[in-house]
Amino acid sequence: MTPPLYIALRFLLHRKRAFLLSLCGVVFGVAIFICSQAQTEGFARQFINSTLGSNGALVLRSRFQPLGSGLPVPPKKSAVPGNNTQRRYLEGITNPREIMRVSRQFSNVAACSPVLRGTLSARSGFENATVDLFGIDAALHLQTTDLKKQLIAGDFENFRNDASSVIVGSRLAQELNLAAGDSVQLLSPGGEYWRFTVAAIARSGVGAVDAARIYSHPKIAQTLLRRPFAASMIIYKLRDPARAPALASQFEGLFQHDAQSWQEREAGNLQLFMTLRISAGITVSLIILLAGFGIFNVLTMSVLAKVKEIAILRSMGYRRSDISSIFLWQGAMIAVVGALLGCVTGAVLTWGVSKIPIRVRGLIVTDHFLVAWNWQHYFWAMVLAALAVFIASYVPARRAAYLAPVATLRGSSV
Repeated sequence: MTPPLYIALRFLLHRKRAFLLSLCGVVFGVAIFICSQAQTEGFARQFINSTLGSNGALVLRSRFQPLGSGLPVPPKKSAVPGNNTQRRYLEGITNPREIMRVSRQFSNVAACSPVLRGTLSARSGFENATVDLFGIDAALHLQTTDLKKQLIAGDFENFRNDASSVIVGSRLAQELNLAAGDSVQLLSPGGEYWRFTVAAIARSGVGAVDAARIYSHPKIAQTLLRRPFAASMIIYKLRDPARAPALASQFEGLFQHDAQSWQEREAGNLQLFMTLRISAGITVSLIILLAGFGIFNVLTMSVLAKVKEIAILRSMGYRRSDISSIFLWQGAMIAVVGALLGCVTGAVLTWGVSKIPIRVRGLIVTDHFLVAWNWQHYFWAMVLAALAVFIASYVPARRAAYLAPVATLRGSSV
């Protein structure tokens, strides 16, 4: 007997126009699914990479003690999961070098850097702005962050070699009309303006960082902010940022300092990106579902048009499972060809979208569409296509299998 696959191919090619329309639905559904997921994940990855490159994967800051120890500091609830005890927090880290020495013994810690942070007012000409001052150790901060890669003007060596120089965020520099080599004044808590030279301009890609941050040398920051401690936090670069929450919990127990992972710090933004990905996935899945309805109609009409052929096949000894497989094979061929062409089209579409120029200056900073190349996008697109086509093919295939061959050959209606 002729194999069901060959018969399925003949049936399918007999209705070429309907076959091509069904195929196009699957192709475009798969391609748009891939492209939309690549875009949403691309923007999310950019945000994550930018925030890790600027703020680290983990931050260790204020010391804490259990409530009731008599310290005159307002209590806050613990951030450790499962720990409902309240704590008193003390600002600053008094022994950052010792904490960093112990921290480096953890295998997941790639580098760490002490930072003295404070809020000041900056002035340049007639422009004023509130800034977030970061007093950094240049060598350690380069190991921990992507600061040197983020420079878009000026030279990091000018900052390293000149204690009276600063690095200014790109959006803040625009607000204050600053360029590399210009002067900017910072207002100390005592009301005195300190003059600094802008050694470089940095663009991290995170809007909040670029709009407010200024980097200075640690001793200058300590004097300017009038802080008794050398560091207000330690930021960490991790070999596996996904394990940051577990390490934060370990550090809190070991050092008795508040530790915050990047997942906790950016929880709101991460949920926003995840919501956008799910929303885009659901919306585009409807296109694949509509393609499935088209395939359902094509195969149903094929069954109605091939009633006598089906009856003849049954009378020749083809079993119900053979008849059913003929129509399932038709759906499978549409799914396979459509998914493969859809993946190729999706890759081309994703590449084309990545070349579209845009100007985004908000939560993230980019000058073109961001995309992520991830094999999982293609896998799930093919799974959705296969599932939709199988469901669409099953009912017509089952109906064809249960046609009564004798009644059909005698001219009875279906």
